[in-house]
This record gives sequence, structure tokens and C-alpha cells, in this order.
Amino acid sequence: MKNFWILGIVLVVWGCKTSTVLPQLEAVDYSQYQEDLRSQLPDFPDYTQALQEVTPALPASSQEVDAQLGQRLRRNYEKAKSEPYVNGFTILVYSGVDRNEAFKTKDGLSLLDPELNPEMQYHQPRYLVKVGSYGYKIEAQPIYYKVKAQFPAARIIQDRFLREEYTISTGTNSNAKGKN
Repeated sequence: MKNFWILGIVLVVWGCKTSTVLPQLEAVDYSQYQEDLRSQLPDFPDYTQALQEVTPALPASSQEVDAQLGQRLRRNYEKAKSEPYVNGFTILVYSGVDRNEAFKTKDGLSLLDPELNPEMQYHQPRYLVKVGSYGYKIEAQPIYYKVKAQFPAARIIQDRFLREEYTISTGTNSNAKGKN
């Protein structure tokens, strides 16, 4: 056992012994180095020619641009005019399943300001009491703060409204009167 201890100590001392000095490496001069990798690189087509093929010719004058913009604006206007609904904002004062509470809220809003004209909707299973229809959220802010003081649960929400000038045509139903 004593021999193992001696052998172990000798190996540790021998392992900790400083190693011999490594030979100095020579500095390599890369100033004369040349390598041509052009044969390995991918070949891309000239982008200016491809861009001219894809891009249509731009109008020569600003009057042509104005005419094109005018046409697009008219098309967008006609498309928007044909849509029956418009996006906007409204103030949701009550949302719940209690019908009596919905009527109380509607009456409370009428007492708060008769010009508010609250509207009640029923989307099964809940009642909604809403006030106003605004194109932008900032338009709803003054009324919202007025309503919020009395009804703390009120909030501004996004909504869709039927355009005033748009009327939904209702076809006549031949089975409507007395025909079963």
C-alpha cells in the first residue's frame, strides 16, 4: 500500500513538473496571398434590366398621377358607398342578462340627458344598452365621461352601423298573410 502512495506522489509531481518551452512559431506573411473565387460564386442576372421588365412605365407628368389618383379615389368612394354598414364607435353602458336592469339603465340615461337617445338591443342571451354612433373614438369621449360618472361600467366599443342613406330592401313574402 505504501508503494501505491509513493507511486501516486511521484506521478503528481511528475505531472506538475514544468513542461519544456514550446518552439516559437514563425510569423506568416499573408501580403502576397491571392485567391480567385469567382468561379465558385453564383451568377446573378443584372437587376436593373429585370426591374425595368417588371415595373410599368411611370407617368411623365404630375397631371397624369393626379388623374390616376382621382380615378382610384372615385372607385374607393363608390365601393364604400355601396356598403350598407360603416365601422365606428359607440358607448356601451349596460351588458347583461337582466331585462329589468337594462330598462332601468335606459331610463337612467334618458333622465341624465334627454338628448342621448339610448338604444337597447337584445343579442341572445344578453341585453345591450348603447348610446350614440361615432365615426372616431375621440368624438365619443365627451359623452363617455358624462355617462361614466353615473354608470361606472360604461365603456367605448367598436361597432358597425347601418348607413343613414342606405335602406335595406325587404322583399314581399307571399306566405306572410294567411297562407299556410
